[in-house]
Amino acid sequence: MAHSALASLVDAPSHVSLLERFRRVRSLSVAWSRLLTPEDQMMQSCADASPVKWHLAHTTWFFETFLLREYLPGYALFDPDFLWLFNSYYKTLGGHPEKSLRASFSRPSLAQVMDFRGAVDGGIERLLESLDTMADATAREVAERIEIGLNHEQQHQELIATDIKHAFFTNPLHPALRPAPLMPGAAPAADEWMNFAPGLTAVGHGGSEFAFDNEAPQHMAYLADFSIAARAVSCRDYLAFVDDGGYAKPNLWLSDGWDAIAAQGWHAPLYWRRAGERGDGPWEVFTLHGFLPLESLMDSPVCHLSFYEAEAFARWAGHRLPTEFEFEAAARDCSAEDFLDAEKLSLGFLHPQASRSLLGQVWQWTQSAYLPYPGYEPLPGALGEYNGKFMSGQMVLRGGSVMTPHGHIRATYRNFFPPGTRWQFSGLRLAQRRSAGPR
Repeated sequence: MAHSALASLVDAPSHVSLLERFRRVRSLSVAWSRLLTPEDQMMQSCADASPVKWHLAHTTWFFETFLLREYLPGYALFDPDFLWLFNSYYKTLGGHPEKSLRASFSRPSLAQVMDFRGAVDGGIERLLESLDTMADATAREVAERIEIGLNHEQQHQELIATDIKHAFFTNPLHPALRPAPLMPGAAPAADEWMNFAPGLTAVGHGGSEFAFDNEAPQHMAYLADFSIAARAVSCRDYLAFVDDGGYAKPNLWLSDGWDAIAAQGWHAPLYWRRAGERGDGPWEVFTLHGFLPLESLMDSPVCHLSFYEAEAFARWAGHRLPTEFEFEAAARDCSAEDFLDAEKLSLGFLHPQASRSLLGQVWQWTQSAYLPYPGYEPLPGALGEYNGKFMSGQMVLRGGSVMTPHGHIRATYRNFFPPGTRWQFSGLRLAQRRSAGPR
């Protein structure tokens, strides 16, 4: 692996212990469950999504399958059927149910899933208590796998947010996760550009802290001179594109994108609609707090766009999307100004807001295809299926979102989805050749 999770914990005295981190990450998933009814946690509203109950079980399956089965002496599976029932896509581990059938898992019950979580949590705590008795190489491997498992669970916590939002949106009652708090002020950011000179730069992860295998190896890349916008494209910006008939101008769209908007009937971002019985009222936007007036979100980043929509907007605006390496170079010294934790889940505003940081708020589409870095090697064994086998037909997003959990956002992080994906908190930031000059 390109990092050592155990070394990073030992070398950083200010870092919370792995056990404390394990408990904190696992508790956020439970906090999501407590905001929802058992019926809510059975919903699967689109092919991309999964029920919350499945997320709770699958993240637990990961720890049982890749850690307790292999490293905890005498461990007995909680339920042998769970080994295949909650497998997602690891073919080397055997069969698994079709993803579209996950909403049919009325059994096991939610209570049984929570018992499963409790049993596995106890096993991981016993495993961590025995780290000092293991050979160094084994202890290091256990720590690294736990770190992978925690980052895996954080990915699923963000998926819980996107999946339950889509499920509530498809419900005719359009329920809210909880009432909206007082919305924070979102002062519009200036239309400024950050300029970068041409040259070679190191890209990819090269430190001792955790990173997924697809972020490595670090290597040199040449970047031509470029400028990148100081803020993400806002709802106000995107509304101008909609009002200008952007969805009806084929010259703005990639061929596949034009086919997608025709087939899907897209005319605005996912979750935008006209209010009123006849759909001719002011625009409103569905959020985890229910529908809110678009007018109240005008300076916040537009989100829930496909790559096709982001690329068409950039073309309409006379600019382009950044490459993933341009984004990484620009974000290298940024820190996330917002992220998800238990307090925010309970009390905060769960929607992107205006920010001058490149990290956080919305995932941002780049023009880069999701491909391996030079010298990339997937992890050995079944864990090698985690990222590498998806390096086809996907586009890279960077930056994290308002629903990305605390500690899970970094400049080198490579998210990836097919170009038609809209249910994520995905937006865009404009870029251009620096020599072209801002328009």
